[in-house]
Amino acid sequence: MKFVALALAVLLAVGSQAASLQADAPSQLAHIRAAADVYMTQAKESAIKALDQLDDTPYQELKASLAQRLEDIHNNIKQMQAQVSPMTDTVVSSISDATAELRASIAADIEALRAELEPQRAKLREVIEKHLEEYRTHLEPYVREYQAKQNAEMEALRAKMEPVMEELRQKVATNLDETRAALMPIVESVRTKLVERLEALKAMATPYVEEYKEQLRQAYSQAQGVNAEQITSLREKLTPLGEEVKEKLHAMAVIIKDTFSKN
Repeated sequence: MKFVALALAVLLAVGSQAASLQADAPSQLAHIRAAADVYMTQAKESAIKALDQLDDTPYQELKASLAQRLEDIHNNIKQMQAQVSPMTDTVVSSISDATAELRASIAADIEALRAELEPQRAKLREVIEKHLEEYRTHLEPYVREYQAKQNAEMEALRAKMEPVMEELRQKVATNLDETRAALMPIVESVRTKLVERLEALKAMATPYVEEYKEQLRQAYSQAQGVNAEQITSLREKLTPLGEEVKEKLHAMAVIIKDTFSKN
């Protein structure tokens, strides 16, 4: 099964990693073992979760046995790992002790090689910087010539465009004046028409307003010192008047609507 193959591969990986550990081999081995244990646990849980697909199938009865089998394999591998751990620690410690002198010799050789190459690296850096300076010196006249040519062309273009821009500014100012002159009659016509309509509405509404004001004054005068019976009688008289006011206000609204619709 995939889980078994994966678990054995992890176990072998732990063994192969042991051959390359350095002075801190015990701590590295512990870290690798912990990581391998987490990885195998996740693989086991993923496999058990995959068995959920057997629900409601002819193989549903196999789910429990397969899950138990995976659990047993995981436990066996952990037991095997626990048994192999002391042997692995001994082997790694032996390898570390046996290769200590070799590793120290290799580190010393690398340090000596670095010190030996440092003057050559400095010389190489000087050579590269010298070549770059030669390239810069060789290209500088051409770059300056190109830059001066571009500046001269831009200045010529600016001088050439200046009359055109001035003419364009004058044309825009003239066009604005012409647009304003053409627009003013329209604005004045609209303003005159609006004033006329407002005056007509005012003249039309003035009689109604005055009539209502007079009726309100009369009603207010009559309301001074009246008793409850008179207030009831006044309310009965004002009810038809209120209806009449409503009708006239409606008529005014229709007239205003028709007046603005004609525009």
